[in-house]
Amino acid sequence: MQTTITPSLLPGLRSQLARFTGPDATPAELLLQFLPATAAAIAAPAYAMTLPTQWTGLQLGIISILGLDMIGGVLTNATSAAKRWYHRPGQGWQQHLTFVVLHILHIGLVALLFRGGDWFFFCGISGYLLVASSLILGSPLYLQRPIAMGLYGLALLGDRYFFAPTPGLEWFLPLFFLKLLVSHLLSETPYHPGETR
Repeated sequence: MQTTITPSLLPGLRSQLARFTGPDATPAELLLQFLPATAAAIAAPAYAMTLPTQWTGLQLGIISILGLDMIGGVLTNATSAAKRWYHRPGQGWQQHLTFVVLHILHIGLVALLFRGGDWFFFCGISGYLLVASSLILGSPLYLQRPIAMGLYGLALLGDRYFFAPTPGLEWFLPLFFLKLLVSHLLSETPYHPGETR
């Protein structure tokens, strides 16, 4: 089995990149992570500009960053390289919950800049994120996948029926919860290139 390289042993920019993608990401994995994410960074604000809304430059910039981060995050966290890295020995529920908590900033930005300071949205989404993440991390390993899928399904229903959509960011919550509850938190078999069942 291939050994994971410690990012601190890699030089400069490559070390920083490895902290997000996993140190042993293949060229194919990197392409799958960065090409769609770059396209999303362009497409998300382009879509927003088709709506009858007066956007500020700051709002369009944040939309672009969120598009990049959501698509890139869903795909990156689903790769085998990222699974090996984020679920390596020493990475327990505290580290995973810290990763999740950092994303509350995303919810705050959406609530403040796109929903007029909607703190009910902020508290509701943040609370659900923390409860759902804790339930997944606290479950036996063999139950984590179906629990994550069920909680993701509930998040989709809540997004559809509980909160009014955020114009220009209707895609945000489905991708946000997919990135965190399904792509990041689930510990799955990190296959290596060339492996077969």
